[in-house]
Amino acid sequence: MIQEPELLIEYKTRIVPALREKHGYKNLNEIPKVSKVVVNTCIGSAPDTKEALEIAKTDLTTITGQKPLTTVSKKAISNFKLRDNQAIGAKVTLRGRIMYEFLERLIKTALPRIRDFRGVSTRAFDGHGNYTLGVSDQSIFPEIELDRIKKNIGFDVTIVTTAHTNEEAKSLLSELGMPFADKAKKAVAKVAEAAA
Repeated sequence: MIQEPELLIEYKTRIVPALREKHGYKNLNEIPKVSKVVVNTCIGSAPDTKEALEIAKTDLTTITGQKPLTTVSKKAISNFKLRDNQAIGAKVTLRGRIMYEFLERLIKTALPRIRDFRGVSTRAFDGHGNYTLGVSDQSIFPEIELDRIKKNIGFDVTIVTTAHTNEEAKSLLSELGMPFADKAKKAVAKVAEAAA
């Protein structure tokens, strides 16, 4: 039998009761949860689009453990040298066990590897309980071998939750361990205070 990811076990045992107490939910189904994670990348104006797209798809597969879909342009824009139905990027939609494994690696391993990391922005919520995080390059993930990187690709990670407000989504993601900037500042202040 496949073991559940640690983050999912933690969600069921610790986070659900904490959110219920904090927000006063009466029904278990009211408690917000992560429904899916979408990882999206765009190759932009790469000189060799086919090669750049293959690199992006290979890296996304390595990072997420799932085969990405190719995204295409919806209309032609001559100023951007973009044709209708041209392959311009790749995306992966993660659900269930794979989603929790990816979130765990993102929160506990990848984000702390960013140089001069001060936490993620608290202003990236969309008003409907979803959060989008931009990652500037794939090298923060330990699965990517640094000497094999041919091209730096940036991507967006959108965490879709069942929360109805930004506050509910923020408290869910905070409980999951997302290092928000205000939390990071407090931690740095505590360390500085302890050293003094």
